[in-house]
Amino acid sequence: MFYPIAIEAGDEKHAYGVTVADLPGCFSAGDTLDDAIANAKDAITGHIELLIELGQDIPTISTVESLAKNPDFAGYTWALVDIDVTRLFGGSEKINVTLPKSLIDRIDRCVATHPEFKSRSGFLAQAAIERISLS
Repeated sequence: MFYPIAIEAGDEKHAYGVTVADLPGCFSAGDTLDDAIANAKDAITGHIELLIELGQDIPTISTVESLAKNPDFAGYTWALVDIDVTRLFGGSEKINVTLPKSLIDRIDRCVATHPEFKSRSGFLAQAAIERISLS
């Protein structure tokens, strides 16, 4: 999943500040822009791990376009941070799923053109996470 992050510019005396608008209370910083983005990935991962541990739902991800309209983020720079949420849910368990062949073919074509899913299982896990977070 790609999380939008709002980055407040730093300077010689101040670090770059990062806010993850879709995860209330999730903040980070870094002395350089690259450090700020890398540290944001760690902050998002830790925040989501805590939500899962507490049995809470992972909030739905907003678009950068919708978040950038918020006046609280005027002047911020935006970036997307890729987080593999499925691995945060714990160990994998093999199950048997029956689906129509044409649907499996469509899933496989989607996975082939979208490497972020990594596999058919990754695609199905991501689809499940997105659907559950909308409920």
